[in-house]
Amino acid sequence: MEKAVFCIARTRDQAELIIDRLRSAGFSNNDISVLFPDKSTTKDFAHEQHTKAPEGATTGGVTGMGVGAILGWLAGLGTLAIPGVGPFVAAGPIMSALSGAAIGGATGGLVGALVGMGIPEYEAKRYEGKIKNGNILISVHTDDSQERSKVKEIFERANAEDIAVTGEASVT
Repeated sequence: MEKAVFCIARTRDQAELIIDRLRSAGFSNNDISVLFPDKSTTKDFAHEQHTKAPEGATTGGVTGMGVGAILGWLAGLGTLAIPGVGPFVAAGPIMSALSGAAIGGATGGLVGALVGMGIPEYEAKRYEGKIKNGNILISVHTDDSQERSKVKEIFERANAEDIAVTGEASVT
């Protein structure tokens, strides 16, 4: 059964370190998701733009927001607005899940979308609070226990917080 391993990175540097280590460990850019508030005016991720946002009524391109090469490596990086929550930058399978939730009216907002991805509601609420406060949610979709162990070790060695494993809902 496919599962996802989630964590919270407190800073951009920590998130980039984790993603770089995941990439070095052989994880695909299609298996790694990130989600963080869109603070493009602060130029937190202002380096260079290597991305293409998915199409959709609530997603926008990353115009005006440069993205570092490490984050730019992720699939489908783009911005989206979740009604009642605000603008976010997302990449990977989480982008599809959140785009669908946003297009569907986002009755549950960010928590509803995370629960829809298979995260228990109490964890989704905790993640939402941390993301709103500027932290970065990272998830890696895995096929087996060896991959999960490898991801957890990478998260732990980078001092990530709130590491959790959950069964996945179907994400395209």
